[in-house]
Amino acid sequence: MPKHREVRELPYTAAQMYDLVTDVARYPMFLPWVTAVRVKSDSETEMVADLIVGFKALKERFTSRVTKLRAASVHVEYIDGPLKYLRNEWTFEDDDAGGCRVDFMVEFAFKNRLFEALAGQMFDHALRRMIGAFEARAGELYGAESLSSAPAQAGA
Repeated sequence: MPKHREVRELPYTAAQMYDLVTDVARYPMFLPWVTAVRVKSDSETEMVADLIVGFKALKERFTSRVTKLRAASVHVEYIDGPLKYLRNEWTFEDDDAGGCRVDFMVEFAFKNRLFEALAGQMFDHALRRMIGAFEARAGELYGAESLSSAPAQAGA
């Protein structure tokens, strides 16, 4: 079962990154392979959404339940689609420099062993592209200034 964990220090607040990750309806604007989204329900603490993911002629629908804890964490639970299993976790923690630490983990298994083998070969590349897309989107929304070039905060 492919599994990946990534921890990043970013020059954005935990609230900003939380808002970006939970704005699922806008995923087709910036995430590779996400071609459409249908948000079925959404509240302050939970969302159910369908994502249509496509590559060339292949298109698949994934339905997930997203549990949200404002500015702290996002837990994605797989409901339906081509996978046997999917778990995705995001945690966000502000740091003393005005940015935040983002901890991202995803693991999944396909129902079809052939897809599993193909996914395993492309998993790291695809995941890095998607993480990069989130970072690029944060730069577009909140400014591309890095922590190292940001002015020091008074009293910090």
